[in-house]
Amino acid sequence: MKPLLIGRIGILLFFAAFAAFSGVSARTQTGASTNTAPKPATATTRSAKSALAKTPASPAAKPASVVPGSPDAKALGSKSAPITIEVFEDFQCPACRNFYETSLKQVIDNYVTPGKVYLIHRDFPLEMHPYSRQAARLANAAADLGQFENVERALFDSQDQWSTNGKIEEALASTVSAAQMKKIRDYQAAHIDDINAAIERDRTMGVKRNVNQTPSIYVTSHGKTEALPGGGVNYDLLRNYLDYLLRQ
Repeated sequence: MKPLLIGRIGILLFFAAFAAFSGVSARTQTGASTNTAPKPATATTRSAKSALAKTPASPAAKPASVVPGSPDAKALGSKSAPITIEVFEDFQCPACRNFYETSLKQVIDNYVTPGKVYLIHRDFPLEMHPYSRQAARLANAAADLGQFENVERALFDSQDQWSTNGKIEEALASTVSAAQMKKIRDYQAAHIDDINAAIERDRTMGVKRNVNQTPSIYVTSHGKTEALPGGGVNYDLLRNYLDYLLRQ
């Protein structure tokens, strides 16, 4: 066994031992076979082109071309970054919010912005959450308009508010202007089929990888993809793992 592989297995075992730090995860049945072990996914690269509706939270976000259902718009950072992180998320999932608030925000600031990590959002709405697809559709419309990072942040920050009644636009009013929300709403209405198809593509990808909880995180480096412990990872542990990969 090669030293790099041994090192990675050791790191993953370290993550597994401390997975309790990452909070409670939401689970759902996906219909994927439970008798088939997940296979490492081949790393894919997509150009990152999302931007904020208002002042950018980080310079990692790039403007996106308006291409209905484009996966490019839901990625942050440079596709030439040495590490790619894919996160399968449900916007109504409390564990996803916790991972975003306590880990991903710092990853964006400390690894995506400097060009060390290419971060890709994958939609994986859970049936147990009645407003998760509604939120995903809005986020995908915003992404096609170059506003994914801003709307993603707003959805997680206000999750407690809109997850009880489904009034997402009202919950985002303090972050997204009325004029901007109208653009997102109109775009969503005009491209609803493309947006639904984009969400389903992400979900199908997750099912093929045997994703059965959110968040589910995949890290690709040196041509190898590893699945991290489900339910999110404590930022300190994730930082140690990323720094380990960057030293290779």
